[in-house]
Amino acid sequence: NHPPSPLRRLPPMAPSGKSSPSTDGAASTADRKPWRRPQMKSKAAGKKKAAQAAHNKKPKSGGFESMGLCEEVYRGVRHKGYRVPTPIQRKAMPLILAGLDVAAMARTGSGKTAAFLVPMLQRLRHRDPGAGIRALILSPTRDLATQTLKFTHQLGKFSDLKTGLIVGGGSMESQFEVLADNPDIIIATPGRFEHILSMVDDLSLRSVEYVVFDEADSLFSLGFAEQLHKILHKLSDTRQTLLFSATMPKALAEFAKAGLRDPQVIRLDLDKKISPDLKLAFFTLRQEEKLAALLYLVRERISSEEQTMIFVSTKYHVEFLNILFREEGLEASLSYGAMDQEARTIHISRFRARKTMLLIVTDVAARGLDIPLLDNVVNWDFPAKPKLFIHRVGRVARQGRTGTAFTFVTSEDMPFLLDLHLFLSKPLRPAPTEEELLKDMDGMNLKINQSLADGETIYGRFPQTVLDLCSDGVKEVISGCTDLIALEKPCANAFRLYLKTRAMPSKESVRRAKDLPREGLHPIFRDVLRPDEISAIAFSERLKSFRPKQTILEAEGEAARSRSSKGSNQWLDVMKKKREVHEGIINLVHKQSGDLATKEEDTENISNWEKKEVCGKKRKSQSFRDEDHYISSVPQNQHSEAGLSVKGNEGFVQDRYAVHVS
Repeated sequence: NHPPSPLRRLPPMAPSGKSSPSTDGAASTADRKPWRRPQMKSKAAGKKKAAQAAHNKKPKSGGFESMGLCEEVYRGVRHKGYRVPTPIQRKAMPLILAGLDVAAMARTGSGKTAAFLVPMLQRLRHRDPGAGIRALILSPTRDLATQTLKFTHQLGKFSDLKTGLIVGGGSMESQFEVLADNPDIIIATPGRFEHILSMVDDLSLRSVEYVVFDEADSLFSLGFAEQLHKILHKLSDTRQTLLFSATMPKALAEFAKAGLRDPQVIRLDLDKKISPDLKLAFFTLRQEEKLAALLYLVRERISSEEQTMIFVSTKYHVEFLNILFREEGLEASLSYGAMDQEARTIHISRFRARKTMLLIVTDVAARGLDIPLLDNVVNWDFPAKPKLFIHRVGRVARQGRTGTAFTFVTSEDMPFLLDLHLFLSKPLRPAPTEEELLKDMDGMNLKINQSLADGETIYGRFPQTVLDLCSDGVKEVISGCTDLIALEKPCANAFRLYLKTRAMPSKESVRRAKDLPREGLHPIFRDVLRPDEISAIAFSERLKSFRPKQTILEAEGEAARSRSSKGSNQWLDVMKKKREVHEGIINLVHKQSGDLATKEEDTENISNWEKKEVCGKKRKSQSFRDEDHYISSVPQNQHSEAGLSVKGNEGFVQDRYAVHVS
């Protein structure tokens, strides 16, 4: 028998860690909890238990392990290389696995495809030949549908589910054979799928339990509303419906036609519509200088080991640039809407296999194409809608990679540039002029680097000397190639039609574009020119803005008067009277337009570059309104919602009218 331990006589410990006050025996033994002797453990036993606890540790919350995936699906996810779900996957997949309808929006390249494919594979699990079509995925383009099919095969590598592809451009016989095999999953474009449904009377979609609208806003904006309605009428009412897109307006009325029931809305990255790892470069130039600028970028600024996607406005420009690159010894791949489907597949496959480093496309490839190792995007023509710009540049800087988006901006495109940064809520400022660089080059470079680090966008000019040299070479190549000469007129006509049909910028941006300050050389070309060349450019820019104090008539009259000592010159007297009449009016107009104020500011403080912000931050104007109680007729997020609208052929003004009318 062991002697009683002195620890028994200690009062019980309070929850806070302090001893409780003594009860002096007032509490009965029944009220006191029985005391247990502490067991002494060795260090080896403690390490053994810690190792066992680590082995039995629960899966980390929010990972794929915690989603309850079956073994086949989980192995496919690990085989694909996924370790940690992206934000859209972490938010959407639990809701989808719970059987809810979901409408999700996230930035391009954030993993939306896996967010609906993994729950689909988990729900279907095993093949059932007698059940019919159990899942339907609708994509806006053939390329996106083919890409989704490849992705489904990769994630379902360890599953026996059968997947079929039905897209336009392929033979009807082969697609009837696909349906005859009773696939579990159908990936299709709405036009061809609805056409097949109308031809096959006994094809039932009542067995479909999982419907996905991939790139949903593009499906509606491309005119598939009628086909979608016909397909939806043939689906069962118990289906689960999902909409995934990079952009989506708040109002669910736009998507009510899709037949969602009490959908869970997920909106991610609203303040970061563009990847933070993406660098933006905007170059101002003339339309006829774009060919020279593009060749310079491809040859001098973009490494031969980097893959680049070039967006142009028409298919004629695709063919023109392809022939031009071929004449220059550069091999490129092509993709546009009117191209044969088999040829498009071959070209994109060659680009994916890195057999070609350039891909020239129209906007048919702006949605959904995933080139894993894409490094750069070049916008040959500025996109009319901010939404389209986001989808174009969304091809790069995916899944943690970095990339660059080069954009050519003409004087007619400046209002679109202002609309874009108003939509992105990013500050926009012109590059410092040559005079500012010569005054304090090191200090100005530090300010530019700080502005870029803060997320501001700087636009500037291409070096004129570079453009002149490249333009001479381009003219020689075009004059010596009959194919390029034959394509010049079709390109001009197609571009003229493109300008007529594209959406118009907002009136406010058109007005502000006229008052933009003069931009200097883009910072990316700081290493191209020497200081003496920058001085020469500054002198030539001053010559462009030179305004003589006398007209030619006045100068000739003064010279004639100095040569002859005769009386007053008739023409000189006429010009003096005219100047007396109009001088006041001219000065008044200059003062109202702000030219005189800008000139004085430039001469007095030429290094004040930070104040040249032209877009991005809100400026409060003095008003009689009581800002605490005033309710505007226009919503505060009107510009953002207009940019996210699914109505692809309308601009900011039309969207605003539609809001008020509806």
